[in-house]
Amino acid sequence: MPKAPEKKLTYSISQLAAEFEISPRSIRFYEEKGLISPRRTNGNQRIYDKRDRARLKLILRGKRFGYSLEEIAEMIGMTDTNLDEITQIERSLKYGDKKLLEIRRHIQDLELLEQDILSVRKKLVQRLEELHNKEG
Repeated sequence: MPKAPEKKLTYSISQLAAEFEISPRSIRFYEEKGLISPRRTNGNQRIYDKRDRARLKLILRGKRFGYSLEEIAEMIGMTDTNLDEITQIERSLKYGDKKLLEIRRHIQDLELLEQDILSVRKKLVQRLEELHNKEG
C-alpha cells in the first residue's frame, strides 16, 4: 500500500513566503511585532513550525478581513500570555461583531451612492432623449 504524503514539520522563510504569496520581509515584520516566533538554527536561520504557519495563516486572514495587527494579536492570544480559549473566542467575537457593523454601514453608504448614480443616470438618459427628439 502506498504511503500517505508526510506533513511538513518545519518550513523556511522562503517556503512560507511562496506558499502564502507574500514577501519574506512581511514574515520578518510579523516576527518583529511578536505575532510569530520561529526557532533559529546554529547559523541563525529561521525555522518555522506548524504553529508558526498556522499563526501566519490567521494573521493574513485577519488582515484580509480588515483587522489591525493589534486586533489580530489579541484574537490569536499574543497580547496576554494568560489568555484562555474562552476569553480568546469572546475577543474574536467582539472584533467580528464590530467589523460586521462597519461592513453594514459601508453597504448602506454604497446603496445610497448607487441610488444617487442611478437617479443622475435616469436624468441624463431623459435629457439625451429630449435632445435626440429635437434634432430628429
